[in-house]
This record gives sequence, C-alpha cells and structure tokens, in this order.
Amino acid sequence: GAVDIGMVSREISPEEVDLGAYGIAVTRDAVFGTISDKNPYLADLMQTGITKEILAGIFLTGEITTWGQVLGKPEITEEIHVYTRSDACGAAEMWVKYDGSKNQEELLGIGVNADPGVLEAVIKDPLGIGYNNLNYAYDTKTGLPVAGAAVLPLDVNENGEVDSEEVLSNKDDAVAAVAENRYPSPPARPLYLVTKGKPSGAVMDFISWILADGQSFVNEAGYVELTAEQLKSSQDLLK
Repeated sequence: GAVDIGMVSREISPEEVDLGAYGIAVTRDAVFGTISDKNPYLADLMQTGITKEILAGIFLTGEITTWGQVLGKPEITEEIHVYTRSDACGAAEMWVKYDGSKNQEELLGIGVNADPGVLEAVIKDPLGIGYNNLNYAYDTKTGLPVAGAAVLPLDVNENGEVDSEEVLSNKDDAVAAVAENRYPSPPARPLYLVTKGKPSGAVMDFISWILADGQSFVNEAGYVELTAEQLKSSQDLLK
C-alpha cells in the first residue's frame, strides 16, 4: 500500500511534531540573493558583497531603497526593486531568518510565485533583487548562475569586500561554502523527509539508504551532503 512520506524544506514546527510529524534531515540546501547580470552596479557588488544588515534594510525594514545605499555611494539614486515569494515556502522562511526576523509575511517586495518566478522577475529587471534556492540560482549543466542572473556574494565577515572564502561565482563555490559551513545557516538549511510517526519497513530501509550510500548521490542531484554530526543525528533517529 501507499506510504505517506514528504519532503520539507524548512524547520518542522513543534505543532507539527505534536500531530505526529517525524522529520529526518537527509541533505542540505541554501538560499542565495539573486540579481540581474545587467545590474548597472554588478562589478561593484561582486567586489563588496552584501551584508546581513543591508539585506535586512532592503527586505525587512525598507530603510534601504537605493543601490547607492547598498554601495555607500549616495550619488547613486536608482531604486532597488525588491521581489519576494508569494507562495509559502522554505526559501522565504530561511531568507527572513537570515535577515533577522521569523515570518515570511514580513518580507517586503513584489510577491512572485515560486522559485522560477522570482528568478525570471530578477532577470528581467536590472534594478531587481530576489532570492533563490541553489538549484534555481545555478544552471545544472554549466555550473554558472542561470543565464541573465548573478548570485550576490554575502560579506559574512563584514569587512567591506568579498574574500576568497565568500566567492559564489559558480555552483562548486556555493556547494563548497555550504558544505564547509562558510555560508551561514540560515539561509543554508537541512531538508527533511517527514513521515507520520517513526518510519518502519520499506520506508525505514529507504531513509537508511539515503543516510548511507545515498549520500554519494547528493551533490549530483544538486544538494549538499550532511555534515558528519548531522548525519549521525539523523541515523540516531532511526534507531
């Protein structure tokens, strides 16, 4: 017979656990800031990156409204066009948590449906900014950002420049940054397989395989392997 099992790309709430949700982390994903590769300030942005504080000013408080404010160049007055997800999703939840809040509804911007919708809006708008999951920000064939888009590097140490460990010029860079915990979490996060109650039988076997031999296929599928610690925690949940 059919077995209920689902994938969840956000944290599982205590209320869902109370209703029987049993979540086991099986891989990792991450959310990245995306802009058009026709952004007139692309070269500067790739050198300076963007800080958590600036992202909060753009997506949460609305205090940052121009690209000049982002770059510390008040003579630049062109407005930032902000895009966010209109559908409830893990990507938005992780993005808002990185920016310093909790609820997706607090994100400012024009609501666009789904990952491809946000990316398309950003590509078409040289002054736009949005956010996308790993597999949408980067082209699976070339490993480069999707044609027409650029991935904004985060200035994690806030030194005003993109250091070598902060570069996100291709998918390999991004995966390595997440795998080595150089990219913050959030917006990196585990992805969970969820069953109603502790899994058993074939479902238990399937999840056990994912947490063993299956990890070797994670990168090929466009995700990031769990850390050794995360892997052990997940395996312990099956005991």
